Amino acid sequence: MDRLIYTAMTGAKHAFLKQSGIANNLANASTIGYRAMEHQFRAVPVRGEGMPTRAFTVDASVADIFDQGPMMATGRPLDVAVQGAGWIAVEGADGREAYTRAGNLQINANGILQTASGLNVLSDGGPITIPPDNTIAIAADGTVSAIPAYGTPNNVNAVGRIKLVNPPENELVRGDDGLFRTRNGEPAGVDENVKLASETLEGSNVDPVDSLVNLISLSRQFEMQIKMLQTADTDAARANQILSMS
Repeated sequence: MDRLIYTAMTGAKHAFLKQSGIANNLANASTIGYRAMEHQFRAVPVRGEGMPTRAFTVDASVADIFDQGPMMATGRPLDVAVQGAGWIAVEGADGREAYTRAGNLQINANGILQTASGLNVLSDGGPITIPPDNTIAIAADGTVSAIPAYGTPNNVNAVGRIKLVNPPENELVRGDDGLFRTRNGEPAGVDENVKLASETLEGSNVDPVDSLVNLISLSRQFEMQIKMLQTADTDAARANQILSMS
């Protein structure tokens, strides 16, 4: 009976882990620029004496889904979305360069261009500062222009250029803060082919319907594995009872 318990246990454990991953995706279905995660598992036959009649479930990998999310026009000058592949460079809380697709930007009290979560948006020379009493316009190449609210009309000044990068997807790793960084920790180079759509935001690439269906399926798999554990426990108890009688 212990063989059944161990094999069912691995199935239940990993079904639960995958449920947690899908639940996290569903929780971020409305998060701007979110990239879905996919937990991948595989069955490994148990090698030993006799035929390999049993298989354990083991972790294969946690894959990030880089498909583009839906584009939503907002009409807000501080909103931008990366068109196709590419990333916006920001300064993470640890001071290292990190990458995001969330383009709902803001200007803080010190005039620094930041993400909605308060991270500085980077240019080639560091954070981008907006002069007071100015509105801004962001071009497709990431150039940020300041437009004075008073004084000479049409007096537009470029104050910086958002750093846009496009490192290979297999060289990116997701951090605990939800930001992506290069695997070797080195900053990625500017990619001139990455373009922005102004007054637009990119939604999460999570498919809520598909995720909900998968969550229900995994819930049933988990219940089946738990039932197998209970069956193994019942069979073991009955076997012990028979042996004690004899």
